[in-house]
Amino acid sequence: MLRTPPRCPWANGVAERWIRSARQECLNRLLLLNERHLLRVLREYTTFYNERRPHQGLAQLCPVPLPRAPSDGPIQRRDVLGGSVHEYHRAAA
Repeated sequence: MLRTPPRCPWANGVAERWIRSARQECLNRLLLLNERHLLRVLREYTTFYNERRPHQGLAQLCPVPLPRAPSDGPIQRRDVLGGSVHEYHRAAA
């Protein structure tokens, strides 16, 4: 296993990008109470990041493919992490 040097952003771009996204979209907007709260927040954000958040490098798709959504019907918003992140989906007509 090849170890990356600490604090070297060019060594592991994928990890650095995930950390930046987690900080900007999640951690900088919340007051974390303790380690347990941090782990719960990161678990929920990771699920959102992999299953619902569009990624530019994947042509606005998610790493985990979404089930086919209806093409018509009202658009609804779901708050993730107490409203600091929003998820949008179409409701069944």
